Amino acid sequence: MSGDPVNDGPARGDLAFLARAVELSRLCPPSESAFSVGAVIVGADGEVLSEGYSRELDAHNHAEEAALAKLPDGDPRLRGATVYSTLEPCGERKSRPRPCARLIIAAGIPRVVVAWREPALFVAACQGTELLEEAGIEVVELPELADAARAVNAHLLGG
Repeated sequence: MSGDPVNDGPARGDLAFLARAVELSRLCPPSESAFSVGAVIVGADGEVLSEGYSRELDAHNHAEEAALAKLPDGDPRLRGATVYSTLEPCGERKSRPRPCARLIIAAGIPRVVVAWREPALFVAACQGTELLEEAGIEVVELPELADAARAVNAHLLGG
């Protein structure tokens, strides 16, 4: 154990930061055509750099996009950061030219932690995880928080 709250794994910082993302997802204005997602960007030193949630900044905003928009372009802290997102970052989208997975890749973020993978409700095959991994980004799924992340979207999932 390194004592690093970000990299010591699910028993420490990962679960806490992802739980914060779940809290943020509860702030999303409800939608019948998009998931409610929360995201937290944490620097290598464990400092929260930014937070965001779906539809926070406009009706088409995704959580990761909102969190990244609050940071300066080329912020060097992103090179060692982790994105915590309640849902797998999108690999395709209709409302913007670049999906969240591509935004994360462009920002140079090396690690993403998610609670669950996007089901085939709006996109047949999300492929966000695949895009991230192909770019050399570590993707960690923490199923311990999947039920909490899905609960925010129960209106879409028939629950």
